[in-house]
Amino acid sequence: MTVSGRAIVLLAWLCTLPLVTPTIRGADEIEYFAYLRSMAFDRDLEFGNEYRYFYDRDPRGLAGFSATFLDRREPLTGRHINFAPLGSALLWSPFYLLAHLAVLAARTAGSEVAADGFAAPYVAAACYASWLYGGLGLLTIQDALRRFGGADDVDAGWATAGLLWASPLLYYMTIAPGFSHATSVFAVAALVWATLHARTRSGSALGWMVAGAAGGLAALVREQDALFLAVPVAILVADAARTRDWTRGAARAAATLAAAVLVFLPQLLAYRAINGAYGPSRLVTRKMTYWSPHFLEVLLDPGHGLFVWSPVLLVASVALVALAFLRRDVVAGALLLALLLQAWINGSVESWTQAGAFGSRRFVGATVVFAWGLAAAVAAFRARAGTMPRAAILALFVWWNVSLMIQFGLRLMDRQRLEWPRVAVNQVTGVPPRAARAAWLFWTDRERLVRETR
Repeated sequence: MTVSGRAIVLLAWLCTLPLVTPTIRGADEIEYFAYLRSMAFDRDLEFGNEYRYFYDRDPRGLAGFSATFLDRREPLTGRHINFAPLGSALLWSPFYLLAHLAVLAARTAGSEVAADGFAAPYVAAACYASWLYGGLGLLTIQDALRRFGGADDVDAGWATAGLLWASPLLYYMTIAPGFSHATSVFAVAALVWATLHARTRSGSALGWMVAGAAGGLAALVREQDALFLAVPVAILVADAARTRDWTRGAARAAATLAAAVLVFLPQLLAYRAINGAYGPSRLVTRKMTYWSPHFLEVLLDPGHGLFVWSPVLLVASVALVALAFLRRDVVAGALLLALLLQAWINGSVESWTQAGAFGSRRFVGATVVFAWGLAAAVAAFRARAGTMPRAAILALFVWWNVSLMIQFGLRLMDRQRLEWPRVAVNQVTGVPPRAARAAWLFWTDRERLVRETR
């Protein structure tokens, strides 16, 4: 019996459902959730009461959060700081409102769950929504590979499922779904899919506007994801150069970018309300050095580099480079440009190490880019070694990622960085004898696997 690529992705995704941990813990998660609760219940963009709620429940763990977000204010407006964009809150909002209706209905039946926007059903709604959007993003990626990338259906399924389980995406769809990374996967995948769909519809400006709108949504979710608009722009430039129709190419690019700006407009208004300017807070921009002094380090640094944490992404990137330069694939070239721009912006941030986070989380939004390369690598390997070794090789990368998650949870490693050879040795000698304990803690006291202190 032949299993379809979509079925492979669905199975890999559904297997993660029991792992979802509906909890809001750290600063970033609180900032994203604060938008949602403040807009729904307070009808404003002042977050002091939201911040106070979470801090009061964990004053020790959130001492640093308090110093930045409770004790300080935006200089121009006097409002509490929020560095996060509002896109995840917008995507979560339908599920959050359904949770509110369910809580109200339960209260009429005698439940004592508070209808305050903070109780467990509200948090669960946001976290499971992230899981859902992440899965929809993965299905969109597999469909784009099959429909527009020329990938074999099953190869596309294995590549997409492999990235879910062998990259930090697994962590941020399940253990820490309160971050924006799962919704970022969805939005960027929608942008790439819409771009490639528009490219197949000759003469349709509407298709390019849809792609631009998806790009605006991606920017709403994570500002750095605006750089993925390089994909439609680069493809339009390449096609215009091939056909010599620069007028049509310029018109389509203008329509794409105009739609992106229109969708991003709510964030500009939110910036204005929170910090008094139509742009990110100066407290954020002052941490940027735009010549990207850490460009190579975010990729290759032994303690913090993307490819060191997730070797499967190195394989995917090498294959993507081969597609772009050896086969002169326009789409692969555009995706490679977008990946380089992500490395540039991540290397420009003062906190480029992402210390304390699991893996290089700021690259999770580029899952569709890595999938393009990994699908090509899977196809090449299958052509030489057959179908069965394909799953075995991907399983090795999955083992590496899941074992790192166990090390991270049980504090067998320095959570601030990878330490060699300690981490590598622990993957073989430290994790297996502790796997049962990790599983027990996961189901009985899950927070001990994700908190620095207890």
